[in-house]
Amino acid sequence: MKIRSITVFVNPSWPLQVAVLRQAGEFIAQARRAYEQAGYEVQTVRLATPPFSALLRGKDESRSGHASLGHLVDLAQAIEKTAAPLGFSYISLGPALPENLQDYALIPDALAATQNLFLSGLLTTPGGGVSLPAVRACAQVIHRTAPLTPDGFTNLRFAALANVPPGSPFFPAAYHEGDAPAFALATEAADLAVEAFSGAGSLETARAGLVATIEEHAQKFCQVGEALASGTGFRFGGIDFSLAPFPNQAHSIGEAMERLGVPAVGLHGSLAAAAILAETLDRARFPRAGFSGLFLPALEDSILAARAEEGLLTLKDLLLYSAVCGTGLDTIPLPGDTSPEALQAVLLDLAVLAQRLDKPLTARLMPVPGKAAGEQTGFDFAFFANSRILVLEAQPLQRFLAGDETFVLRPRKGR
Repeated sequence: MKIRSITVFVNPSWPLQVAVLRQAGEFIAQARRAYEQAGYEVQTVRLATPPFSALLRGKDESRSGHASLGHLVDLAQAIEKTAAPLGFSYISLGPALPENLQDYALIPDALAATQNLFLSGLLTTPGGGVSLPAVRACAQVIHRTAPLTPDGFTNLRFAALANVPPGSPFFPAAYHEGDAPAFALATEAADLAVEAFSGAGSLETARAGLVATIEEHAQKFCQVGEALASGTGFRFGGIDFSLAPFPNQAHSIGEAMERLGVPAVGLHGSLAAAAILAETLDRARFPRAGFSGLFLPALEDSILAARAEEGLLTLKDLLLYSAVCGTGLDTIPLPGDTSPEALQAVLLDLAVLAQRLDKPLTARLMPVPGKAAGEQTGFDFAFFANSRILVLEAQPLQRFLAGDETFVLRPRKGR
């Protein structure tokens, strides 16, 4: 198991308060050393800010004030240039917000002007709202971002967010709220599930063992985190102890599901495996941040990528499994000619699922220019396992679902 990221949350304001970023850089160097001395590999350290629209408009201006393309590109380039020498691998400027719809259209150009900057867009509003204009705007961002590189890779740095609160350490969902600095951990822990379901004599023994292992690591994380918080003034925001994978068999959540008893992920029984793993995580006691669930990224997991290539695992399957587990639709390779209207339909499904179940979900959809459904992907990225382009069964929405309303979906209440 590794720490995928230590994510620091600060408000650097705009124009940038360089002293705030330097303080964050000093903290992250100290935090990295502390966790490495505790015996953990730290893959990356990251920086997340309040939503970029809040930074650009400022505290004292109207939320409907002016945010232009030039302003966002200037902010994006400035914070990337400043944060990199301080040790930060990646920066998230948070989501565009439904109350400022014009901001979504600024995102593709900001992504094109940077290399390690992440952005996102909210599909939903507080209180269970689903914004149809925001859903449409996110679909247009994905469509415009896809051809920025020949392989469509830039969409790795954009996600549509549904019901995602601030404080998640996983990118691209990470964003901050307020001025007080904080930090949180994101884990790469799929290997713990593979180990738990490999040698146990029964399902309950395997689950108990996984819970015990998670709690043992979480206790160590918290001891270091609380010591850092007391000595620095950076609030410890908790752990996103998600079973995030790496693209090899030993670190595959797909492998864990198959060792649990599914003949191949995508066949019936996969939903049960996903639910069991997610509910096992729920049993573990630790201070939670972000998703703390089961990640099923189609391209970041070698077994999931293989099952998608075999035609067993589909986009609809992954959306179904999201109802009982983790982040939603992550790193989904789609045909290059996918229309904004088709993207809009799948994003709407994701948004209503998040609101109806009152859970955070995200979508990273990656149309690949020049590729058709069934063709091989060709990404050259250490965190990806290549697969095939998935089919997106969607046509343009009609009537009310194609409108401009924000409607409310209240979570289903238990009887």
